[in-house]
Amino acid sequence: MDAGFPVVKGLSGMIIRQLIYLDALARERHFRKAAVHCHVSQPTLSAAIAQLEEELGVLIVERGRRFEGLTKEGEIVLAHARRILAEADLMKQSIAELKEGVSGRIRLGAIPTALPMIAHITAPFSSRYPAVSLTVLSLTASEIQTRIDNFELDAGLTYLDNEPLDGVVSKPIYQESYVLLTREDGPLGGRDSITWAEAGELKLCLLTSDMQNRRIIDGIFRSVGQTPRPAIETNSIFNLCSHAGIQGVSSIVSLQLLEFFGVPLGTKALPLVEPEARRVIGLIIADRQPLAPLARNLLMMSQPVADAALPTRPVPR
Repeated sequence: MDAGFPVVKGLSGMIIRQLIYLDALARERHFRKAAVHCHVSQPTLSAAIAQLEEELGVLIVERGRRFEGLTKEGEIVLAHARRILAEADLMKQSIAELKEGVSGRIRLGAIPTALPMIAHITAPFSSRYPAVSLTVLSLTASEIQTRIDNFELDAGLTYLDNEPLDGVVSKPIYQESYVLLTREDGPLGGRDSITWAEAGELKLCLLTSDMQNRRIIDGIFRSVGQTPRPAIETNSIFNLCSHAGIQGVSSIVSLQLLEFFGVPLGTKALPLVEPEARRVIGLIIADRQPLAPLARNLLMMSQPVADAALPTRPVPR
C-alpha cells in the first residue's frame, strides 16, 4: 500500500516521501507504528529510509533488532528534513490561500492555566475561517517552545515575560493574576485578601514543578522569604480547584480560571497581595519568513482580553 504523497525530486534524488517516513519514525520511535502512521507497509518504510541513507552516504538509523534511535548524522538529517517538510507545507498553504482562501489545519498548544481562555482565540478565528480545522493541545511552556522549534506546532498560548522564548513572534493576550482558593467555612473564610507571605505558611495544593505556573509561584514566594512545601501536587488545573474543598487545604489558582468556571461551591477566592503579581500570557508563532499563512492569520486576528474580575457565582462540586 502507498500513502499517496507527492514525489518531489531534490538533492541527490531525495524525495519528500522519504523525509516524511523519517520524521514519522523519529516521532513514533518504532518502525511498525511509523509505517501505520504513514499508511504504508513496514518494509516500504524501511526500504525508503535505507534508500535515503544510500543517497546521502551516511547511516541515519542505529541498527538493531528494534529502533534504537538516530545516529549523530541522522539527527542532522532529521533537523533538515523537518525544515524541508515545513517549507513544503508552507508553499502549499501559500498557494491554497491564493486559489481557495484560508484553509487547512492549525495545531495550537496552550499551557494548562490558559486553557479556559483559549476560546477567546479559537472562536473568532473559526468563525472568520470556517474551512480551517484546529487542534488544541494542553502542553507545558517548554513543550510548546520545543514543538514550535520542531515544526510540530503552528502556534502556542504561553507566558511571554517569565522565561525566555527563542525564535518566535509574540502578541500579548492577557495578564494572569492569582488568588488563594480555600474553604469558606475554614479559618480564612472571613478574610477579603491574603498576603503571599501568609499563604506560604499554609497547607497548599500546587501545580507540579514542570509547570511554569509553579515556577512563577515559587519565585513569588521566594521574593517574600517563603519556601512552601505543598501537601498536594498535580498537573491538572481542575484538581487545583477540587482539592481546595478539602478541609485544611488551599490552592493557588489563576483568577482567569475562576472567571471562566466560577468559584467551586463551598470555597472562597482570596486575592493574593503584597505583591499583586501578574504575568503576561500571549500567542506565539515561529519567526520564520515568510510567516506561515494560517499562523499569521491567527496572530493577526487574536485580540487582547480585558483583565479578569473576581467571580461571585458558585459552581456545584
